[in-house]
Amino acid sequence: MEMGFPLFSFIKEILIEIVSNEPEKYAVAIIGGGLAGLTLAIQLADAGISCILFEKNKYPFHKVCGEYISNESRNFIENLGLNLGSLNVSEIKRLQISSPSGKLLKHKFDLGGFGMSRFLLDSKLADIAKQKGVLLLDDCRVNDVKYFNNQFTIDSQKGSFTSEICIGSWGKKSNLDIKLKRVFTEEKKGKNYVGIKYHVQLDFPEDLIELHNFENGYCGISKIENDRYCLCYLTDSDNLKKYNGDIKKMEREILMENPFLKNYLTTATYLFEEPLAISQIRIGYKKAVENDVIMVGDTAGNIAPLSGNGMSMAMRSSQYLSDLLKDYFSQKLSRKDLELKYERFWKKEFKQRVDLSVILQKLLKNKSLSNL
Repeated sequence: MEMGFPLFSFIKEILIEIVSNEPEKYAVAIIGGGLAGLTLAIQLADAGISCILFEKNKYPFHKVCGEYISNESRNFIENLGLNLGSLNVSEIKRLQISSPSGKLLKHKFDLGGFGMSRFLLDSKLADIAKQKGVLLLDDCRVNDVKYFNNQFTIDSQKGSFTSEICIGSWGKKSNLDIKLKRVFTEEKKGKNYVGIKYHVQLDFPEDLIELHNFENGYCGISKIENDRYCLCYLTDSDNLKKYNGDIKKMEREILMENPFLKNYLTTATYLFEEPLAISQIRIGYKKAVENDVIMVGDTAGNIAPLSGNGMSMAMRSSQYLSDLLKDYFSQKLSRKDLELKYERFWKKEFKQRVDLSVILQKLLKNKSLSNL
């Protein structure tokens, strides 16, 4: 018996080590901590569903975005626990659009919206998610995702984790798109775009958002919090290639042909040392569910920024998916039904908008049609 005790003790230690090395398991894993991912995580935490969220950057951080949010999303954001009134966000009620030659169209917003930087918004939502019990791993890149035997294994820079459901919320592009062999990554057709963003100080009305067209692109300007303005534009990648990647030269030669943009770009006080840029943007529907990973926000499809609807779409898709996941975890839905219902919702609510935005974008980038 005495010889048996050390053996039992040794076996016990081995078993403990095996168990302790097992990846931590969560009900839902969300890859990407933008608007869609963060708002979904908060809703799941409120429902008592265990959730882990991975974000490759460290909060707070800037990202290329027009930073205008329609008021249709205001109540939703505040219900998550964010008091917008205390953050000095702008209130936007008017729109002006110019053609490359400087012709101007003015329009009043009935619903309106507000401006808020992603630097501030995402970091505030991340704080709320953590307070509500979400394990949020920022500064943590996900290297791979594998699905086997009704379980996902997520390999990240901070270890391996498992989950029953995996949500793709990594935005416009990621190495994971290629890892998962998503259909759009293998398509050779389609135009690639470049997005450029500045924060500036500018003599500009606080209640106005402007959209200024130039050859093969357009630029939006609106106030965000405090005395800052977001100046963000999208252009064909060919425009930048033409000037060997020199952003300033492209702005002088192409954007400044529009008199409004010439005025703003030459008189603004720039608050970034360098412009924030993202390349290889593809506008269009991607797919709402691939390889059993459920996609939200820009990961499911990119709407043309001129629509001003991308951020609201991200939050609305997270709200609908949250309700479906509650039904799934209460065993009212199978995994197959969950995926089918979500994909049908995305196509019905958003795909037509995305397709129309692609057509409108093609029309506006044509100089003659834009003037007309």
